[in-house]
Amino acid sequence: MALPPKVYTWLCGLFAALGSVTFGYDLGIIASVLPAEDFNRVAGNPDATAQGLIVGCLLLGAFASNIYVGSLADWVGRRVSIIAGCLIFLLGGGIQTGAQNVSYMYGGRFLAGMGIGMLAMLAPLYQAEIAHPSIRGRLTTLQQFMLGIGALIASFIGYGCFHGLTGAAQWRLPLGIQMLPALPLALFILLLPESPRYLAMRGRDQEALHVLARLHARGDIHDSFVVAEHHEILNQVAIEKEETRDAWVQLFTKRSNLRRLLLGIALQFSVQMTGVSVIQYYSPQIFASIGIDTSTTLGLQSGNSVIALIGEGLCVWFIDRLGRRGPLIWSNAISGLTFVIGTIIIKLFPAGSDNANASRAFVAMTWLFNLVFSSGIGPLSWAIPVEMFNSATRAKATALTSAAAWISNFMIAQVTPPAFANVGWRFYLVFAICGFTNALFFWAFLPETRGIPLEELDEYFEKVPFFVPHSQLHLSAAETREEELRREGAEDMQEKEDIKHIDGP
Repeated sequence: MALPPKVYTWLCGLFAALGSVTFGYDLGIIASVLPAEDFNRVAGNPDATAQGLIVGCLLLGAFASNIYVGSLADWVGRRVSIIAGCLIFLLGGGIQTGAQNVSYMYGGRFLAGMGIGMLAMLAPLYQAEIAHPSIRGRLTTLQQFMLGIGALIASFIGYGCFHGLTGAAQWRLPLGIQMLPALPLALFILLLPESPRYLAMRGRDQEALHVLARLHARGDIHDSFVVAEHHEILNQVAIEKEETRDAWVQLFTKRSNLRRLLLGIALQFSVQMTGVSVIQYYSPQIFASIGIDTSTTLGLQSGNSVIALIGEGLCVWFIDRLGRRGPLIWSNAISGLTFVIGTIIIKLFPAGSDNANASRAFVAMTWLFNLVFSSGIGPLSWAIPVEMFNSATRAKATALTSAAAWISNFMIAQVTPPAFANVGWRFYLVFAICGFTNALFFWAFLPETRGIPLEELDEYFEKVPFFVPHSQLHLSAAETREEELRREGAEDMQEKEDIKHIDGP
């Protein structure tokens, strides 16, 4: 029995998001590797700066990948590019696992970061281009959900290896495990359909039609929704070819595109200004400042990972019901509030005050932050950029917005250790303030994109005003727009039938 079209499409998107498991795992596992005694011996007892660089090399690699991944995705396709990302990640993971000194770690982390950067950009790009408008949000936020699964696995494996193993196995085993999710993705991604929008861009119109039918109508190429969607994609691709033959120029010279690009870059920078990476990378130092030891911290991080996964699951559930704009605004505001309360607690009850209730309250704030971040900010930072651009610019634009994610992440990773050393708890005030300024910025400038077919976004962004609260544009429900497309397809098919009858056999 054939699966319902939306279920089949959702499963394709879920499998494509496997690369995000490696992303979440690699980000999470380093917190348990850095304190390992044998790791420090092999790495030459790296100081705070060197440890920051070990963390940061992953991010630099991810940033570097965005120099070429957009062009690669438009040249060889989304699936082949995903395979390339997997292979680069596996090479980097192998070098880390067999590292003989800190230089191996730098190189391995950089290569693994290149692979992660490619997969993190390609998965939501592919998901957005295969999805029905009504489930596009659920599909593109799967990336963050799978990232949460990776972080959850890393927290438990890291905790178990830190307490249950000694010697080289204590850190080499968890680093080796990071490669496992990339293997099935590399081996089986070609069994999934290629993006129909990529096929149309390459002039492979009939293949695009058959892929749309496979994704959205159990293979029926005469389905009215498929016919209308195929017609709309071909028309949009033809318009894009006519208007511009240089996507890079189009991005920076067309006002509507530049606006979207700046919004995407601002969105990715805003994520790091919530403080999420500080908590993720330096939780032992953060919790130590309120009197919680490393062993307890790693255990608490396991609980934190469970909470993050719950938040990411909530986002997948509500994103196509509530939209993008509202959840992003409110989650930023609440994240800022958690940092306000956490900063007050850590100022009044630092390490040595032996106040168990203060420690519990501080942990509760970090968990609440993680819940709101994972249910809004994190998933939407990847979902929104891929659905703002047309087919000609989408891969290249999202490569740039992803690059902003990695370079801002690297900045926070490098700035945090000296900030802790020089200003202590005052460093948290940055994130307390930025949560509220992020919310204000997106309230003012970010339009809602829920349910709009990708081929209609150019027209939408031309109409929506720069200051969004003044907008009077009404968005129809995604299901309503799908029904409109279905009727348009049926009318188009009927018109062709009428012409055939008039012309005769």
